[in-house]
Amino acid sequence: MSLVYEKRDHIALVRLNRPEAMNAIDPETREELWRAWADIAADDDVRVAIITGTGEKAFCTGADLKKPFPAPDSFAQQLFTTGKPGLTDGMNMLKPLIGAVNGFAIGGGLEIALACDVRIASETAAFGLSEVRIGSLPGAGGTQRLPRVIPQAVAMKMLLTGDRISAQEAYRIGLISDVVPPDRLMPLAYEIAGRICDNAPLSVRAVKLAANRGLEMSLGDGLYLEGALFGILRDTEDRAEGRQAFAEKRRPHYKGR
Repeated sequence: MSLVYEKRDHIALVRLNRPEAMNAIDPETREELWRAWADIAADDDVRVAIITGTGEKAFCTGADLKKPFPAPDSFAQQLFTTGKPGLTDGMNMLKPLIGAVNGFAIGGGLEIALACDVRIASETAAFGLSEVRIGSLPGAGGTQRLPRVIPQAVAMKMLLTGDRISAQEAYRIGLISDVVPPDRLMPLAYEIAGRICDNAPLSVRAVKLAANRGLEMSLGDGLYLEGALFGILRDTEDRAEGRQAFAEKRRPHYKGR
């Protein structure tokens, strides 16, 4: 089984399970990933998802070059008629995604991590977009997301040289939020996921929408969006429950309504 997919306590776990191939993505794994993201997006019981890799050596090293993806007759056919999504398609959902990087996150592996909302890593992790070294370029969002996450000069150095950086450097430049020993990685991922699950689901999704869409807008338009989303949340059952629970000094019981 090239992908492990589990759900418990409102948390979905997606684990790339090809340690013998550094958790590289072959055609079968990519299909399983698409199905997992679609299921997470559609399942109202899931509030947050974690993606990681099996073992301590690799999170994901991108596409498996030994098992190439079948190509259509032309690029135009691929772009306009096949309907096949890219590697990170399906990750663009309102539910939060946590990337728990347990080793090498190279090429498409780093692009998967970049598509997550929260990125944490073990001390042995390493990050890089090395496509220029094989005559290609990052094709699953790397050239677009990396400069939006870290300083542009640092991103361009990584993109143009293909160099890797350590987990400690990734933390220093803000690519990841936490660095922990390998045995603490998944407990921390579940701890963060649990804290997210404790919050009102509609509020969490509204915050993600406001933050992500706001990056594409002027400040004025972003503030307008924020105000509109606040108004949408104002009359929800969960907001009333949250305020009542605060007054009564108890844990709120959110239902996503």
